[in-house]
Amino acid sequence: MDEKEKYKIAKQRLEDIKGFYSHLISYIIVIIVLMIINLVSSPRFLWFAIVAGAWGFGLFWHAMGVFVFNKGAKKSWEKRKIKELMDKMEDD
Repeated sequence: MDEKEKYKIAKQRLEDIKGFYSHLISYIIVIIVLMIINLVSSPRFLWFAIVAGAWGFGLFWHAMGVFVFNKGAKKSWEKRKIKELMDKMEDD
């Protein structure tokens, strides 16, 4: 893998991480605002928890995609494997 490819993959990885943290910050701010609205307007029914749970589920999968499944590493692996198979064909 040459430097251009490494840079492209690293840049995409950085964008993925930044996207996750933006999502996380939005989640925290919105849930806090909804919690305050909920507790002031109707404290007997905590509806903000439904929103927090549903959005939190999406946030969890976003984190999994960025930090566990790492799409960039998968693409990098696929490129290396393709190159390996092509090199093997040339040797045959």
